[in-house]
Amino acid sequence: MADLSAVEICAGAGGQSLGLDLAGFDHALAVELDENAANTLRENRNWKVLQGDVADEDLWSPNDYKGIDLLAGGVPCPPFSIAGKQLGATDERDLFAWAVELAGKMMPRALLLENVRGLSMPRFSAYRQHVKGRLRDLGYWSDWQLIHANDYGVPQLRPRFVLVAMRHEDAQWFEWPEKTPTQDTVGTALHGMMASNGWAGVDAWAEKANDIAPTIVGGSKKHGGADLGPTRAKAAWRALGVDAMGVADGPPGADTPVGFLPKLTTEMVARIQGWGQQPEYEWKFTGRKTTRYRQIGNAFPPPVARAIGTSIANALNRKGEPKQLAEVENEVLHDGLYLALKNASTALTEKELVRLSGEKMDALAFERRMATLARDFVIDEDDQLGGRAYRLAGFKGFTGQENHERHARFAELRGRIS
Repeated sequence: MADLSAVEICAGAGGQSLGLDLAGFDHALAVELDENAANTLRENRNWKVLQGDVADEDLWSPNDYKGIDLLAGGVPCPPFSIAGKQLGATDERDLFAWAVELAGKMMPRALLLENVRGLSMPRFSAYRQHVKGRLRDLGYWSDWQLIHANDYGVPQLRPRFVLVAMRHEDAQWFEWPEKTPTQDTVGTALHGMMASNGWAGVDAWAEKANDIAPTIVGGSKKHGGADLGPTRAKAAWRALGVDAMGVADGPPGADTPVGFLPKLTTEMVARIQGWGQQPEYEWKFTGRKTTRYRQIGNAFPPPVARAIGTSIANALNRKGEPKQLAEVENEVLHDGLYLALKNASTALTEKELVRLSGEKMDALAFERRMATLARDFVIDEDDQLGGRAYRLAGFKGFTGQENHERHARFAELRGRIS
């Protein structure tokens, strides 16, 4: 393969970083807000790592990396998380649309962004359409895919919504990676670690832990210490024989009862995330236990990033056979009402918008849909003889505006943002 270069934003502790590294991408730069995660990156690789707000123009200059092979990132998840308020474009942590505009400045050959499954939900259909439309305007083909980590060798469900965009001349060679379902369970993956202090109950425990893990939740600085997720996740962990109410300092010892319900160590959590399964996946985490847990729990599993990164590298190196790329959006992307508003040259009434959307909806459904759209977009309303008319006037999200309210909110909450 030819040498490929990458800039990674919101790099975290290196899950995506390591996967892309193993896929053949050399990091020209990694940018991360959290000090501990940035230290972890420096501990493991001799890359240029900058710690701070990636949208701060005083921190780095995107123009210095114009034409890079790959711009990648795991931009913050809370704006789209099902467990949160799903504020989307009005969340000060939302950098997804900003990252798309960043691609417009840097013009990389490829763009890779990953986020939580919530972004794939109907609530964000118009947001996704906006992103895809901007990428098309910037000259990129793009596609979305819901990826489950257990389909790529990781013993954890962990669904992630992944966006890949490429220039058309390279996109002809792109294919999503073939699935390689994990053969591991929590029990088989962690047996050696659980047995390392001589616990006699490890075999019985491993037999009970005979399924893949639920999604590990890293949590944020707004909350307390480390645990393995909300109530439903804790119940799933308990069914696997794991106490999810915290993280242990070490594995059970020789004097631990056979039927003991162990907690996981940070090293075990890392293994469930895909680190350490082979020598090339070894990674050292810096900081105290809770900090290490959050770094691990918030990461993109390295084997998944490697699989997607390899597909991108193959396309950029023109490996395989080119194919025709139909500019057809997946059903999950379509939001007919948003498209009717976006494509209109004048304000349109409810009746006109419903007709142009191609969707069936009564007045109450229309009102609800418009309220959802108004969470991410500015919609002007005007009373006319034929009824109230609507016009799409703008996008509320942060895309780099100097006067955007994101800056003040970010500065106010910076100590709690993660």
